[in-house]
Amino acid sequence: EVRLVESGGGLVRPGGSLRLSCAASGFDFGDYAFSWVRQAPGKGLEWVSGIGFDGRRTFYAESVSGRFTISRDNAKNTLYLQLDSLNTEDTAMYYCTKHDFATASDAFTFSAGETTHRGQGTQVTVSS
Repeated sequence: EVRLVESGGGLVRPGGSLRLSCAASGFDFGDYAFSWVRQAPGKGLEWVSGIGFDGRRTFYAESVSGRFTISRDNAKNTLYLQLDSLNTEDTAMYYCTKHDFATASDAFTFSAGETTHRGQGTQVTVSS
C-alpha cells in the first residue's frame, strides 16, 4: 500500500521558517518524482515545487522561488520542503504528491503532471 505522511507544519510568525517532511512507504521511493502542492482556505490546489527522482532537478512556483527549498533523501524515503521568509499568503494545507514519472526538464511538467497519490496534508499557518 502506498503511503505518504506529511509532518512539520505549525503556526509561525511572518518571516519565520518551517521544515515539512513527507515519509513515503509501499513503493520504490527513489524511482519517482514528487511535488508539493498547497491549498489555502477557500482556494484551489496550487503547485508549489517539484523534484526529480535523484534530486538533481528542482522547480518552484514563482510565488515561492527563492524562499522555499525542496529536497529528498532516498535512503530515508523522505521528501522535504524548507519554508523560509514565510508570509501570511503562505498559509495553507501542504500536501506531498507522487508523480508517475521519474523526472522532467521543466516546471510545467511537474505542475500539470499526473499524480498518483497524495498525503493527508500538514497545516501551515503564518500569523502574527
